[in-house]
Amino acid sequence: MRTCRDMGISTVAVFSEADRKAPFVRYADEAVCIGPPESSKSYLLGDKIIEVAKKLKVDGIHPGYGFLSENAAFAKKVKDAGLIFIGPSAEAMKMMGDKLSAKAAAKKHNIPMVPGSDGAITDIKEAQEVAKKVGLPVLIKASAGGGGKGMRVVEKAELLEEQIKLAASEAKSAFGDGSVFIERYVKGPRHIEIQVMADNHGNAVYLFERECSIQRRHQKVVEEAPSSVLTPEIRKKMGQCAVDISKACNYSGAGTVEFLLDENMNFYFLEMNTRLQVEHPVTEFITGIDLVKEQINVARGNKLSFKQEDLEINGHSIEIRVCAEDPANNFLPDIGKLTTYAPPKGPGIRVDDGMEEGMDIPIYYDPMIAKLIVFGQDRTEAIQRMIRAIDDYKISGVQTTLEFCKFVMKHPAFVSGKFDTHFVNTHFKPEMLSQAPKDKEQDMIAAIASVMFASKTEKKAASAASFERTEKGISAWRRRRD
Repeated sequence: MRTCRDMGISTVAVFSEADRKAPFVRYADEAVCIGPPESSKSYLLGDKIIEVAKKLKVDGIHPGYGFLSENAAFAKKVKDAGLIFIGPSAEAMKMMGDKLSAKAAAKKHNIPMVPGSDGAITDIKEAQEVAKKVGLPVLIKASAGGGGKGMRVVEKAELLEEQIKLAASEAKSAFGDGSVFIERYVKGPRHIEIQVMADNHGNAVYLFERECSIQRRHQKVVEEAPSSVLTPEIRKKMGQCAVDISKACNYSGAGTVEFLLDENMNFYFLEMNTRLQVEHPVTEFITGIDLVKEQINVARGNKLSFKQEDLEINGHSIEIRVCAEDPANNFLPDIGKLTTYAPPKGPGIRVDDGMEEGMDIPIYYDPMIAKLIVFGQDRTEAIQRMIRAIDDYKISGVQTTLEFCKFVMKHPAFVSGKFDTHFVNTHFKPEMLSQAPKDKEQDMIAAIASVMFASKTEKKAASAASFERTEKGISAWRRRRD
């Protein structure tokens, strides 16, 4: 929405009842409630979203990160409705958004891949044969999604059937598609992804890599660009593979091609995410390119504003996901009210957040509160700046991943660049986090102050905005222009 405002484009936000008080709802020029908190009754209702868009004479739809962002059927419906989908075509999304067809496309370009099943697993006997062929442990993955959902590591044959059912159920719930496949579990890999951007005129480039190896439950927590281990030669090879894959499906817009890098610096194609990534700001920092602006311009039919030879890596950027999770309790989501919320400020710091002080953490969606991104002239400066930013970030009311991320920044394995996707299991134990005793009196004072501040803020807001009731079930907050 900030990029749209920079470009002079008005925005409409759709929101569920759980997000009624979210900052993005107020920031948009107009906002429409599309349903109850459950995503199946709100954010996954593609037809309802298109209906609202047409009624308000919207030109295009940006799908964001989750929900329908990689749903080819939705992309097609948007186009059929005469609207612009700010992303790849439905055909490209279907081919590359489905990890199985993406692997098939990659084979045509002789891109190395992890051994596994050729298609979706249909029965347990087939699964057992694949597991026996590639060898345990194996990784079960959802065909239609990402973000660690619908993913299970299986180390014992007798657990295979149970884990397949669990993965399929989670994939069905998250993406509406329970298809899963199996591939060999590569031990000690690094997770490297390549940002690509393509237009509808045959141009495609790669905007270097992001290192995403610090993960819990197969979901990223720390991301950085560039990687501390890639050589210019390997970077170029991986980048060209990513471009080849995007051209194989006539891709347009922003996309990410993911690879595993083993200890011998061999890389294997994993999948392509046919959308903007949560961690895209680190790429924006080191390249100076606004990826959302490029997405919009490509969707308008324009050529890319830059060529491959125009791109170079400047400095180093790190992003952490500030999630309402308890690292001391296996990173389980934590719910509650943000009693205190004050993000850090200063040079080289960017905070993309979706919450405010006094808000409750919704239990219905991903528990991410914000993305904290820093930039430095080199990796050392970026790490130190991140530590300072974490110290300056003030959050109370819920447990967060901030202390864990600070632990990562200071750990010798991370500082040296010698780590892999097993960092959490190998190096982290809950008792390693600082366990400062909670001052109940201070918490009470903070809570009282927060309530008083919220009361004053609500009174001010009431005089600064007008609430308009339109048709039943739809409301819109319009910013005052005076």
